[in-house]
Amino acid sequence: MNKLRTDATRFAPLVVAFILCTGVAAPAWAQQTVAMTEAQVRATLEAKGYTEINDIKFGDGVWKADARSADGNRVDVRLDPATGEVYPDEQVAQLSERDVHAALAAQGYTNVHDVDYEDGIWNAEADDPAGKDVELKLDPRTGKVIGKEKD
Repeated sequence: MNKLRTDATRFAPLVVAFILCTGVAAPAWAQQTVAMTEAQVRATLEAKGYTEINDIKFGDGVWKADARSADGNRVDVRLDPATGEVYPDEQVAQLSERDVHAALAAQGYTNVHDVDYEDGIWNAEADDPAGKDVELKLDPRTGKVIGKEKD
């Protein structure tokens, strides 16, 4: 049994890479579905050099975990559930609040409000293109919506 667990742990990052590269995961628009499993989240973080990974959970449209970064610091991370992109809480935003408003408008969102930068990603509330009130999580570099839940 221990050998089986070791083999599964060793190959998990390859499985995650295959899924992410081939597009087998859910389509990008299906942000509310959990395209990754908890095991895939752990494997993705380990492949990127994170250790001591704890408290993995899905909420607010993104995966969340506590971990130790490659430089030994404790960090909170968020992961895009469709792509596996990792967003550590210590990164600096490359977009301004005005940029976030513009990016959301370009993606069809209206009535954008309560925009703030927290834990390495932008957060906002808005009406989606269908007119529904949603809470959003955005990539801090591009403004792309990476997580969406009903408000």
